[in-house]
Amino acid sequence: MGRTLAEKILGLKSHGEAKAGDVVIADVDWAFVQDTTGPLTIRQFKESGFKVLAKPQQTIIFLDHAAPSPAQQLSNDHILLRRFAEETGCRIYEVGDGICHQLVAENFANPGNLIVGADSHTVTAGALGAFATGMGSSDVAVALALGKTWFRVPESFFIELNGVFSRGVYAKDLILYLIGNIGADGANYKALEFGGKALAQITMAQRLTIANMTVEAGAKVGLFPGDKITKDFLSEQDRGEKYKPLSPDAGANYERVIPVNLDKLEPMLSLPHAVDNVRPVAQVKGIKIQQAFIGTCTNGRLEDLAVAAEIIKGKKKCPATRLLIAPASRKVLIQAIEKGYIQALIEAGAIILPPGCTACLGLHQGVLGDGEVCLSTANRNFKGRMGNPEAMIYLASPATTAASAIRGEITDPREVITKY
Repeated sequence: MGRTLAEKILGLKSHGEAKAGDVVIADVDWAFVQDTTGPLTIRQFKESGFKVLAKPQQTIIFLDHAAPSPAQQLSNDHILLRRFAEETGCRIYEVGDGICHQLVAENFANPGNLIVGADSHTVTAGALGAFATGMGSSDVAVALALGKTWFRVPESFFIELNGVFSRGVYAKDLILYLIGNIGADGANYKALEFGGKALAQITMAQRLTIANMTVEAGAKVGLFPGDKITKDFLSEQDRGEKYKPLSPDAGANYERVIPVNLDKLEPMLSLPHAVDNVRPVAQVKGIKIQQAFIGTCTNGRLEDLAVAAEIIKGKKKCPATRLLIAPASRKVLIQAIEKGYIQALIEAGAIILPPGCTACLGLHQGVLGDGEVCLSTANRNFKGRMGNPEAMIYLASPATTAASAIRGEITDPREVITKY
């Protein structure tokens, strides 16, 4: 019987055979925390009697969720994390460096890696063929100390991609469509593995968007194979030597096969207050928005800012709508400045936020007022997610969000896109 990607990677990391349903103890390549989960992880690490990291240079702390810190306690948490890094010799990324998931993709994740993080969107690195998954702070504390952890090998769904994206349709629309199709718990503890004839046209930025949101369908991991797209991306990040081809075996046993024809997709929207509450934008357009937010670990990459800048260049945002832009990393910000995307967005009336999570989790830099509506490129729209349970959050692609910022209401991007 052929093996799925999940079975292959967990078999490699547990030094044996691994098939769906097995429980394995697997070696961890990279383990990380961020500044909202890290303090609890460190306290659990110390309370468990651990003193030394198993792999200091493969342990990473990211200060990204409350960056710069908006409150005294959060600033004290940053002090705790910096001290832990000094004591243990682990890596640390500072305020302004960017979002953990983007930095893991830029600097660490490789095909066949096993990555655990104290953050549910650790699944983002699955775009590079890594078995990457979020875990609770206590579990990550043990992984930091032992350099390994246990898994039940997940069953896999195969997402068969065919066709070509139409004008105005992007990876975010694909993953929203898929979540709406599967449901918020329809893939609980499953691996979503992506393949099909369309795979060669799915860029790494798009793969990162798709993998990032697989957890919103309950998935344990979202996996893309290691192919030419992966190889080229790793070479661009100066770690081309880390590439290795990785694909499922012919005849791999999938619990479910879900075919998706990209030609048939249209711009999609996730309505409050559930990510799987999905509708085509064309059915919902016209709702007034007070804030548009482009960024996050889902859609804060250079390709996303390029799409937004192209749509909005030479125009002005609606005076009644705030437009917030948050690059996913310092590298993305620098590249966006060099290519003129930032200037185009600023001239349109946008506010540029520092690289980091910013408004996404509602700590600061974009908290909504009572009754306000935000159209966001983030991955979650739960009640209160952006800091106010009396506000409404809709999720969409950077194209839909940029087009809507111009008109001040939810807009189908195909109505304003002119250059293709």
